Amino acid sequence: MIETETQTAALPENAYRPLHRGEEYRPILPADAHPPEVTWRAVLWGALFCFVFTIASAYSTLKVGQGMEAAIPISILTIALARMYARRSTLLENVITIGIGGASAAVVAGAVFTLPALYILHLNPHPIQTVFICLAGGCLGVLFILPLRRYFVREMHGQFPFPEATAITEVLVTGEKGGSQAKLLLQATLIAGLYDFFVTTFHVWKEVVNLQFIPLVRGLAERGRMVFNFDAIGFILGLGYVMGLRSAIVFCAGGVLANFVLIPAVWFLGSHMPLAVYPGTLPVAQMSAAEIYGNYVRFIGVGAIASAGILGVIKSLRVIAGSFGIALRAFHGSEAQQTERTDRDFSVVTLLLALVLTALAVAIFFGKLHVSWTVLAWGLALTLVFAFFFASVAANAIATTANNPASGMTMLTVIISAVVLLRFGISGTTGMFFVMAIAGMVCTALCVSGQFITDLKTGYWVGSTPSAQEKVKFIGVLVAALAAGLTIVMLAHTFQFGEAALGDARPVLAAPQASIMKALVVGFMSHQPVTYLLFGIGVMMTVVLEMLGRSSMVFALGMYLPLSLTTPILAGGVLSHLVNRRAENTAGEPGRRIRERGVILASGLMAGGALGGVLGAALRLIPGFRESLIQTPFYTFDPVSQTVSVVLFASLCIYVWLVAQKKEE
Repeated sequence: MIETETQTAALPENAYRPLHRGEEYRPILPADAHPPEVTWRAVLWGALFCFVFTIASAYSTLKVGQGMEAAIPISILTIALARMYARRSTLLENVITIGIGGASAAVVAGAVFTLPALYILHLNPHPIQTVFICLAGGCLGVLFILPLRRYFVREMHGQFPFPEATAITEVLVTGEKGGSQAKLLLQATLIAGLYDFFVTTFHVWKEVVNLQFIPLVRGLAERGRMVFNFDAIGFILGLGYVMGLRSAIVFCAGGVLANFVLIPAVWFLGSHMPLAVYPGTLPVAQMSAAEIYGNYVRFIGVGAIASAGILGVIKSLRVIAGSFGIALRAFHGSEAQQTERTDRDFSVVTLLLALVLTALAVAIFFGKLHVSWTVLAWGLALTLVFAFFFASVAANAIATTANNPASGMTMLTVIISAVVLLRFGISGTTGMFFVMAIAGMVCTALCVSGQFITDLKTGYWVGSTPSAQEKVKFIGVLVAALAAGLTIVMLAHTFQFGEAALGDARPVLAAPQASIMKALVVGFMSHQPVTYLLFGIGVMMTVVLEMLGRSSMVFALGMYLPLSLTTPILAGGVLSHLVNRRAENTAGEPGRRIRERGVILASGLMAGGALGGVLGAALRLIPGFRESLIQTPFYTFDPVSQTVSVVLFASLCIYVWLVAQKKEE
């Protein structure tokens, strides 16, 4: 009876807000409920989704630099599948399916950022090496997030918005409840899906608004390198809404500093210098705003993110120690019966044993590269240290903005690893392979860590068993590692990665992220200087923000990510603030419904945007596809095309504002 009643329950009122003193969060399915959770049905569907999305996302990312969102589309597919069985799948089974399937995008992100670079460098790794790098990185990502689970998921309840986890949870809960709320979610999903599909897939109207058809704006861009960008799509609007105004303001502030202070400052100081200033390869006077960002400001952002992540780990040490203490006491039996189902992790012995076995496997892998014991030890230490600290960075970033700074952290891994290994005389092809192997494991680890914290928060809201989620995540990592590694090997025989080589007639897959990593590792293995000063500036910015009591991680992410992403997030945050203010003024049950409908609409925008992006990415895999297959007459005329984009984005905002306040019949 408990199971039937709780299946249709709504999220508690305190699901998204900080808890008052003495208040507890009680999930939809309480700790004393034991509905089916890890079943063959849930595991097999999750593994199938993981396999399919991994292959599709790997090819898509290598071809156009854009992967496929997995977790949100899989959550929608899971809800549909749940109704196919005589016994409808439980919420906990659905969480398991999403957790396994969601590993696909995370492992692919880590793989395509690094592994194709080995083929571009003509190092041609063995298929077993390719799969192992993905698998080892994925396992480290899962293992290193476990000590942080209580901190991010339980202790900081209501402090992080968890945008993607919110969207997935709303899809699951609203889909289970059905009725008017399910129709509302479906309506928002359909609108955003069609909107984002057409704007990101074809030439109908401009996706990014820069307003440079206005003379004043164009003059600022040309004379001061102050460039405004706004990505007008529904997914980001929903993301900003779930983040809320406070986080969105800090996030956008980082973008404002990078694009309207740091880039113009570099331009002003360097525009009169006739020679290139390292790490740039052109004189600053010849650089666009994007090139100044890529050559200088990006490294400041990387330094800020890395230092903010380290400070985040330091802040969470008390909770991490407490988590280990609870696990140790449970292992000895003194608290075995007192640990609630909804707060039960792996035992500390299992965790440590798994870490030791993974580290041993990584050490054996490095030993096969024929390096000295000293270099092997340093390589293993770098891999473990980076993977642990960046797990916290990824979890913090995903919990706050749903954006993982994987490229920045991987760049930092490549740079520091190259500098360390060069001191031991490791360079050339061996050094490049060694560095990219470390970077591949670390990148995969931090991508999996970020995605897994989303699973754990979704499970926390619903009432899943953490230890069950943790066990099945390894299944998802294994399936995704096999699919991603072998897909890359297969594509490497059919295509060229990066740029076309002279005399090679094979078609080219751009692999833009891996091409950047390849250029970076070649540069540093050629004994180029390191941009310590730029990293240091980023570190000092983090220190200043922490002294002011501000969220340094969110600000650092805003500095690193493109302004086209941070500005529409701010728009979503403002919209969220206005809707919630109206809910407060309305008060009572009607006010609660306004707030609830607003979150459902935002979740629908995120779900629809993700589905539209998946469909668009799938179409790009078809030979002969061109974005100009559908093109409006005004697309290339910016004054009209960008105005249409602004009007339609504003219409999405008005839609959320009006429908959130609509009275239910």
